[in-house]
Amino acid sequence: MSPSPPPPSEDKSPIARLVEIMAKLRDPNGGCPWDLEQTFATIAPYTVEEAYEVADAIERGDLSDLKEELGDLLLQVVFHSRIAQEQGAFDINDVAAAISDKMIRRHPHVFGDHAYESLSAQVEGWEALKAQERQAKAKTGVLDDVPAGLPALTRAVKLTKRAARVGFDWPTAAEVLAKLREETDEIAVEIDAGDVAKAREELGDILFVCANLARKLDVDPEDALRATNAKFTRRFAFIERELAQRGKTPGQSDLDEMDAIWNEAKAAEKAKD
Repeated sequence: MSPSPPPPSEDKSPIARLVEIMAKLRDPNGGCPWDLEQTFATIAPYTVEEAYEVADAIERGDLSDLKEELGDLLLQVVFHSRIAQEQGAFDINDVAAAISDKMIRRHPHVFGDHAYESLSAQVEGWEALKAQERQAKAKTGVLDDVPAGLPALTRAVKLTKRAARVGFDWPTAAEVLAKLREETDEIAVEIDAGDVAKAREELGDILFVCANLARKLDVDPEDALRATNAKFTRRFAFIERELAQRGKTPGQSDLDEMDAIWNEAKAAEKAKD
């Protein structure tokens, strides 16, 4: 058996070295069997997962972890680009060139002689440029290029934000909140009637309105829910610790006891604020 070839030289630029590593992993003669089996579709879930891990590192303020997670995300870009290169579609240089051209095109106030009077005017100009790009791609509908693969809450925000730009929007957050109350009343009717299918539909309406309310408040609903998930995890761990001191597990407790401990955890957190 011939010896394995050495890894790409560290003398190359880090990006060039990474591109070469991926090319070797995808090489039919001596590459990695797992990497060779992958397609755009099979690695797409990993791409999404890595983006979430980047967001998690940012949320935790862990810059060392952020560096590693950004590397994992960069690997996904290189991976997709390599598959495309093998199909004769594009390569990593084309990807970099395309985003560079887009950034220059969308920032005429930085790379050209255009001047915006205010930040809001800049946002309007940005949207006008994106509308021109959609038209060039034969996507003329206001919602045409909002990706269907986005997390549902994020996509709901983007859909309502896009519709709002053409005047389809509630003027105030208070009106959105009133709509939310209306939707909760409607789901209560379906729950009382035992109609699970209609209750599911009404639940979707509630989540959609919640996403709209988040947009009106300039809050990212995914961030808000992540924070609440972290709070729930923290407080439930408090319950587990307290029960352990009592010689119990959650399964040996009951709702009243655990709810009382939950309130203790909540009070303790408020005392620290």
